[in-house]
Amino acid sequence: MEKEMTRRETLRAGLAAASLLAIGVPEWAIPALAQGETLVRFTDIPENFNPGNPTSPVRIYDIRKITTENPFTPRDEFFSIGHFGQPEIDASTYRLQVTGLVDTPMELSLADIQARPSVELPAGYECSGNSGRRVHGLASNGLWTGTRLSTLLTDLGVRQEAREVVFFGTDHGEQEVTFRNQSFKLDQQFARSMSLENAMKPEPLLVYALNGEPLPRRQGFPVRLIMPGWYGVANVKWLSGIHLQKDRFVGHYQARWYRTVMGEMIGGDLKFTENEVTRMQLKSVIARVTRRGGGYQILGFVLNDGTPLRSVEVKVDDGPWQPAALEPSNSQYSWKLFTYSWQGATAGEHTLVSRATDVNGKVQSTEADLETKRTFLEHSAQFPRTVMIS
Repeated sequence: MEKEMTRRETLRAGLAAASLLAIGVPEWAIPALAQGETLVRFTDIPENFNPGNPTSPVRIYDIRKITTENPFTPRDEFFSIGHFGQPEIDASTYRLQVTGLVDTPMELSLADIQARPSVELPAGYECSGNSGRRVHGLASNGLWTGTRLSTLLTDLGVRQEAREVVFFGTDHGEQEVTFRNQSFKLDQQFARSMSLENAMKPEPLLVYALNGEPLPRRQGFPVRLIMPGWYGVANVKWLSGIHLQKDRFVGHYQARWYRTVMGEMIGGDLKFTENEVTRMQLKSVIARVTRRGGGYQILGFVLNDGTPLRSVEVKVDDGPWQPAALEPSNSQYSWKLFTYSWQGATAGEHTLVSRATDVNGKVQSTEADLETKRTFLEHSAQFPRTVMIS
């Protein structure tokens, strides 16, 4: 009897998928379903939601496709966004220049980088502009292969006066620079920086493979930086240069574009401060709801800076917070998948929301917590989802 019901449910799921295709819903919008599983429709997804195609400048990952069986985002579906297009680079002539305050400035070919000791690291990250506006689809999770930045810098010799490490991408374009009442345009490479202290930690990698295959062009082929626990902007793609210097780097995408302006109470007064976009803020998102038999399973992910989690909880409508289960396969810098078994669901529309808490007691923000934030970046508030149960 159990096998017969599974077949019937599988047939219904197939018919439902066929119906969606028949009314013009593209295939990317129909996530893979396990045998006997049917997808519950989110009612909060905009009708015009589209993750884009392989040639789109912005590629959004459809987070409804996440499963616990394969936590890694397919290479061709990994989210992407950029400022200066996607340069084509010949791997045979590629060179990475390491310059500035090092004892031995050097040019490295792709073969030189691949010959160095390799590391595999699961790591997920999101664009700092990711939000419910894009159904939190500017996020993905991959298995990265590369070599440690710190080991390379140690081998080249870091000079005592070095304080800052700047990463230049091959991508470049014209930028308008305003100084007081003057504006002028310059052709500049995309660049981001970090302190030498952060660069010398074991986490930063010079990466050349994603999910066991060479990086796709839109993911930074042939070499990119992966800075685990940091927002996407810090993970410089199409890496062409690493420069060590004494002073702070104040390039366009470091000092001007990627800032968070937020008010906080200091000495009894509300004061606004500006901070660089660097480490990811604690965030959880419900990505998928499915029905199997008489129950429903809620699946979601957590992204943060790598701080271990204490808990993830889920709330249905106005009910109490209930503990969700974290997947055993989660690692420090991957997105952390969680599941919640929802029993006794009644027909109609329901609101579902999740919140994460880390081991330091930090709880995921609410919209009210962020009401003094004046910029849209680093939007980490709890994200209520609505679903229709039939």
